Amino acid sequence: MWLLTEEGSREGAYAVKDNEGEKVLFLFQEEDDAQRYCMQLREAEEIGMEVVEVDEEVAIKACEMYNYKYTIVTSNDFVIPSLQDDSVQKD
Repeated sequence: MWLLTEEGSREGAYAVKDNEGEKVLFLFQEEDDAQRYCMQLREAEEIGMEVVEVDEEVAIKACEMYNYKYTIVTSNDFVIPSLQDDSVQKD
């Protein structure tokens, strides 16, 4: 699995806000999809982001332990940055 972080930092993960305003972490199954999303963010927001590989089981358990919402982005999903209220979570 892959997720996005601020370039040069491994302390925060990129998350988007859902319809209720809660942060949701994207966990990408495919590196290509994570890279594509990262490039779109860089172009639109001029934020230095990078793709980091994470162990699926560890990432999911951490989200569940800290009550973070997450979604697994599969190769069948189509996601593009909304560019509104997105943030890098530093928890």
